[in-house]
Amino acid sequence: MFQGATELSLDLKGRLAIPARHREALVSASGGQLVLTAHPDHCLLLYPASAWEPIRAKVLAVSSLDKRSASYQRLLVGYANDETLDSTGRLLISPALRKFAQLEKQVWLIGQGSHFEIWSDAGWQRQQEAFLGMADEPLPPGLEDLAL
Repeated sequence: MFQGATELSLDLKGRLAIPARHREALVSASGGQLVLTAHPDHCLLLYPASAWEPIRAKVLAVSSLDKRSASYQRLLVGYANDETLDSTGRLLISPALRKFAQLEKQVWLIGQGSHFEIWSDAGWQRQQEAFLGMADEPLPPGLEDLAL
C-alpha cells in the first residue's frame, strides 16, 4: 500500500531515486517489474506490473472505434513503458514521459494505494490549489459520509 507525498529531484539523465521506504515494496510487489505511463491530468503513473496488467486489459478490451476509448488507449497504453529500478533504486523516466508531464528538476511522488503518481512541482501545486478551491463543495459520490 503506497501512501505519502515526497518531494524529489530528477538527476541530469532523468532518473528518479525512489525512497528506500517504497523501494522494497515496489520491487517485491511484482518481482521488480514496473510500468510507467501517462495520466490525462499530465502526471505519470508508476505501477508494479502485476497491478497494471488488469488496468491495461480493461483499457484494451473496449472498442478502438470509439474515439474516447481510442484516446484512452493511446494515452495509457501508448505511453506505457516496462521499467525496473537500477541497482541504486533509481527509475529512468523516458524523455517522452518527462516532456508529457513537464517534469523538470523538482518532482513529487504521491502514493495512491496500488501505485504512485509522479507530478511536476508546478503541476502538483496546481492540484493542491484546485483541491483547496473545492473546500466548500459537497463531497463526491461515495465519500458523502466520510468523517475525519
